[in-house]
Amino acid sequence: MSGPETDAFLGCVQAEEVPVEVIIDSSPCSSTCGLGLKTQTLCLLRDSKTAMEEAPGGKDGTEVSEVCRVHKVKCQESWQCGLRTVTVTSGQRVEVDCLGEVMEAMGTFSWRVSWRYARGIITSDDSLFARWEAPELDRVILDPVREEDAGTYRCDVQDAGFRRVKRVYWGVRVLPAGILNLDQ
Repeated sequence: MSGPETDAFLGCVQAEEVPVEVIIDSSPCSSTCGLGLKTQTLCLLRDSKTAMEEAPGGKDGTEVSEVCRVHKVKCQESWQCGLRTVTVTSGQRVEVDCLGEVMEAMGTFSWRVSWRYARGIITSDDSLFARWEAPELDRVILDPVREEDAGTYRCDVQDAGFRRVKRVYWGVRVLPAGILNLDQ
């Protein structure tokens, strides 16, 4: 093998040492469903050239330096958040927040939020839901809530790349005014 291609290849092989970082510590994800954040500690290897080479017997002889940095990274254990329920009395205010945890973890980005509603039933059977337009995209506010508002509100969140990052079902039970609510 000779010529310009060989010279370019050898130039890459003989390139200067490239700094290599390794994760030495990582926190759990801040959210068990939907997007969250975790904190990682990354440190430079003392001899990254040696770390990149395979050593006989599987011993690489690498050491981590004291040059470290801490940074936060996105994480997602599951996009399925399950069914959450709330029981209220007619006339109260109900606020179902879909994006709050995602926004807290990630800040303001381009999100696509869609809502569906299964009237009068608490369920996670997707075939029972119809499209529902929420005046505020990130949350449903029922103020005052009425008995006919009872049912399940499903929220789907997608990121800018249209990947689903969260789905949550909110079952809302509405009791008539004057009824004792044993859940409180």
